[in-house]
Amino acid sequence: MKKNPLFNSMNKQNKIEIKETKNFVDKKELNLWKRGFTPQAEIWNGRMATVGIGIIFIIIALISQLS
Repeated sequence: MKKNPLFNSMNKQNKIEIKETKNFVDKKELNLWKRGFTPQAEIWNGRMATVGIGIIFIIIALISQLS
């Protein structure tokens, strides 16, 4: 039985080397209120979005209970 070369190339997996770099950041620095495109701003953006979604769900639940 003849093997299909396309099938053989699909089975070969490319080896990708991933080097881990560990950049430890102080927790006090992550909680700073920094403006601009910074990791701290992204963390606060996520926190505020989560709070906002929670408040919206609470409002929807209260409205549905009252009507």
